[in-house]
Amino acid sequence: MIELHGVHKSFGTNRVLQGVDLTIARGTSMVIIGGSGTGKSVLLKCILGLVTPDRGTITLDGQDVTAKGKSGADRDAFLARFGMLFQGGALFDSLNVWENVAFRLRRGAQKLPRDEARAIALEKLARVGLGARVADLFPAELSGGMQKRVSLARAIAATPEVIFFDEPTTGLDPIMSGVINALIREIVTEMGVTAMTITHDMSSVRAIADQVAMLHGGVVRWTGPVTGMDNALDPWLQQFIHGRATGPIETVR
Repeated sequence: MIELHGVHKSFGTNRVLQGVDLTIARGTSMVIIGGSGTGKSVLLKCILGLVTPDRGTITLDGQDVTAKGKSGADRDAFLARFGMLFQGGALFDSLNVWENVAFRLRRGAQKLPRDEARAIALEKLARVGLGARVADLFPAELSGGMQKRVSLARAIAATPEVIFFDEPTTGLDPIMSGVINALIREIVTEMGVTAMTITHDMSSVRAIADQVAMLHGGVVRWTGPVTGMDNALDPWLQQFIHGRATGPIETVR
């Protein structure tokens, strides 16, 4: 569904992406791993069109997403295919929970009536294990784990075809991390969406992934099924997934 060929991106003299090749099949869950500063978030932004690659191609269903000259309507239609769970949740402090979940439904292309949008928001909240009692609370009144679940409900509210998860368990304790991982896996399977997750949490990788790609040195060093990760011969991958201090990845930054 998503294909990247020879994608490069630099910021001044910092060459972040140096020829990324990657294929994400429809209906699969791809997890991108790699150390901090290796370009995982830049890669995601390139796919969404928030950052323009210096060269290379990115296609969605065979159509070049980096093509110039798209009208506002075309751009809106493209973005409507995506859902996003942001690393920090990115909930609007001034909106209550259900209004956060229904934000796209109310203010995007659909512009649903208030009652209809609220009904959908309550349904999505229930799907992530939150009852109607939280709908009228504000984000500041929720725990970190509840905020993350609200963010997940918002990501699926408009029934997207593709969902991006940016460090979905950051800041959560191990139990809540497990809850979020299980919810993501269930939702991706139920909805049949194509998922791309950025994380360095190996427990999340094993819980969420169908396929794994390791980004290092501006290129995808290894990609394959999550079941083949432990037996892969790539030394960069093995050092990363086992958290070893010694190996080809420099630990001094």
